[in-house]
Amino acid sequence: MNTDFITPIQVPQSLESLGQTKEAEKTQDKGLFKNIFQGLVNNVTESEANLEQQEYLLSTGQIDDAHTVPVAAAQAQLAMDMLVQIRNKAVEAYNEVMRISL
Repeated sequence: MNTDFITPIQVPQSLESLGQTKEAEKTQDKGLFKNIFQGLVNNVTESEANLEQQEYLLSTGQIDDAHTVPVAAAQAQLAMDMLVQIRNKAVEAYNEVMRISL
């Protein structure tokens, strides 16, 4: 069995570096969620722009196959639905954390 994918545990040199590592992880986690959410917003924007372009091409007679407009509309709707659901889950998670009593 190949075990090359297992990385050894790195022992921190001092407690100060351990604290810096935790802060860096928190910053990365915040950036990770921000990047995911920003990517979803960009996806919605791009899919809406694509839909507008396809509708324009259809209305001016420059498009050969009319099925691309409903496909673009479905993609735009799915992108928006996903963004809304991710937002709802994030708000639910936030509310759940706020209900936790210490």
